[in-house]
Amino acid sequence: MIDPKWLRVDPDRVRRSQALRGASVELVDDLVAADETRRSSILAAETLRAEQKSLGKLVAQAKGDEKAELLARTRQLATDVKASQADAAAAEARFDELMKQVGNLVIDGVPEGGEDEGVIIETHGTPRDFVAEGFEPKDHLEIGEHLGAIDMERGTKISGSRFYVLTGIGAQLEIALLNLAMNKATEWGFTPMIPPALVKPEAMDGTGFLGQAAQDVYRLEADDLYLVGTSEVALAAYHSGEILDEATLPRQYVAYSPCFRREAGSYGKDTRGIFRVHWFDKVEMFVHCDPADAEDWHQRLLGYEKEFLQALEVPFQVLDVASGDLGLSAARKFDCYAWLPTQERYREVTSTSNCTEFQARRLSIRGRFSDGVRPVATLNGTLCAMTRIIIMLLENHQQADGSVRVPEALRPYLGGREVLTPGA
Repeated sequence: MIDPKWLRVDPDRVRRSQALRGASVELVDDLVAADETRRSSILAAETLRAEQKSLGKLVAQAKGDEKAELLARTRQLATDVKASQADAAAAEARFDELMKQVGNLVIDGVPEGGEDEGVIIETHGTPRDFVAEGFEPKDHLEIGEHLGAIDMERGTKISGSRFYVLTGIGAQLEIALLNLAMNKATEWGFTPMIPPALVKPEAMDGTGFLGQAAQDVYRLEADDLYLVGTSEVALAAYHSGEILDEATLPRQYVAYSPCFRREAGSYGKDTRGIFRVHWFDKVEMFVHCDPADAEDWHQRLLGYEKEFLQALEVPFQVLDVASGDLGLSAARKFDCYAWLPTQERYREVTSTSNCTEFQARRLSIRGRFSDGVRPVATLNGTLCAMTRIIIMLLENHQQADGSVRVPEALRPYLGGREVLTPGA
């Protein structure tokens, strides 16, 4: 959540941020009022409690009618204190409920607008001219089925629509990508992790995924657990309730985990193949750091994503995501969109978000700094969403005979293989 001080010192900043997100500005007015009620209720309860304590000392010294009067006042105060504390607790709960609905403060410079109004800030590589090469490119599913790498029919038989099975070289390709991604991240100073894919409600709520994104989350009601849509959730909650020494920051983690998404609202979109599915595996980077270093770390995470895509020799663009398309926790986000030949457009494959102190406040993750104990900043970045990267490899590196060229960086992880062919 945001720092409550902004409601008192500059509520207009919070209003501007909400407006940029296309979210409720009136919510800020409700919050300001709730904050005033909360603070006055707490003060009233503390005042009555202080009087109650002072009366206790006077009763011990009083006699006769004076003592009787004091005892009567003490009994009345006990009732008043209990009611006042209940009012304060209700006011606090109302304030917290409203605070959880407010998105992170959008960083200055983020493009204004909705989903289609992000700004392309970089382009890397040049899409192949398949016409000049003399053949029509096939889509990833046709290539994958030809190679014996993707089985949608049996995935659907096992689990339903938007499920798949990676078989043979498809499974080997994911394992190769995993090893390449983990080795790269380790070189960059990240600690490899394999966290749980099932998390408690407080972990999901603390990272902001039970707000606007709740409809996309799978919940196991019998166990009150959630299936994560990204290992960001587990990596953020890893240090929940902790105070981290400044000397140990930044904490850099990279996790491999299955991810589950309902893909609510995507009915009829990307139904062919493995672009938009209910389950996929992903390698995710995560950083806990001093808030003063957060924007620098955001650029680093973007740099790592770019380096990975360049190693795979896939053309891509970098998008500065517009304010109205930011998730609840993100103050700024950069997406990488790779070229998809058969659709003749760039599609999202990675993203990195600067969540500033927003998640840390919700999860009570603080740092012990020279100027005191205060919340840290958290950032996340996708290094390799397996299904989408496999799509980009198959389509961008396909050859006229139906084989697929293996990028040089990936060859050591596929036994030196330079080309993928059926049954190989």
